[in-house]
Amino acid sequence: MRILLQQQLFSPPLLSPLGIVPVVEDGARSWMSGCHGIWHNLALIIPSVLFIVFLASQARKSLTRLSYGRSYIIIVYYALLWVVSLLNLAWCFLQAWQCTPGRETSWNILSLFTASGMLFLEVSLIAFLLQGNQANGVEALTRVFVVSGVAVCVDILLKAIYVFGFGVPLFLDTSGSTHRVKWGLWVVHRLLLAAVYGFILYMYNSKWRERLPARPAFYNYIVTMLLLNCVTLFACILMGNELAFGFWIYNLTIICYHSLYPPFLYVTFLADFFQEEDLYLENIYYSEMRDAGFFDGEWD
Repeated sequence: MRILLQQQLFSPPLLSPLGIVPVVEDGARSWMSGCHGIWHNLALIIPSVLFIVFLASQARKSLTRLSYGRSYIIIVYYALLWVVSLLNLAWCFLQAWQCTPGRETSWNILSLFTASGMLFLEVSLIAFLLQGNQANGVEALTRVFVVSGVAVCVDILLKAIYVFGFGVPLFLDTSGSTHRVKWGLWVVHRLLLAAVYGFILYMYNSKWRERLPARPAFYNYIVTMLLLNCVTLFACILMGNELAFGFWIYNLTIICYHSLYPPFLYVTFLADFFQEEDLYLENIYYSEMRDAGFFDGEWD
């Protein structure tokens, strides 16, 4: 009996056929289906990958148009969208970290920076909308990013204190997570965002609507984000009261936010600019040809 026990304790680990790396059974499967399941992870990864591929395919044209651009805000916003989209892609690929022992700190850091980057895009677009027709030039860019930077820095500081200081599992979303402080913090977070979007929606239907951009895409953006934050707020309230149905709703809103928000933001805020830049470039070429005298004969 003693000999058998010693053999079990000191027997070498199971090696791969090459005799070099220990065999980890179903490693790829656990990476793809860990924590929330394979369909959850694919729903996050596939749209994020497709959007990065789209940005890469349009990068040359976009950079050419931006070189003729008249808006510093669009140039900086395009660069930020690239950075945040890559961060978000890494976050989508590394979902298994939140259920892997020893990876909790790495997951919290990645989630903190990803969430802060996404929030920066949201807040800066809100600041842009509230400036209305005055949102142009270096001064407008400074105002937008000062307001956004202050708001996001405060958000990062508070989340870092709760996550790393008090050990609140703010970014660890498992089916058994009913931490009241965690869900209380998310309720406050979503409530603030819903209040801001609700206020802007009220402005669109009041005498102050002339101060806001007159594009229907911006109005649709505000309505969509208000609805998303209200549903997420409802899910957080359910989870705070230990109702398991809220976790399913919360997961659905997280999938929609991380997989669809970057392309939704591009369509709302940047796509029209690049289309307008095509017309602007045509006007530039026409003006240069007119100044060179190509159309003088038409006036004779």
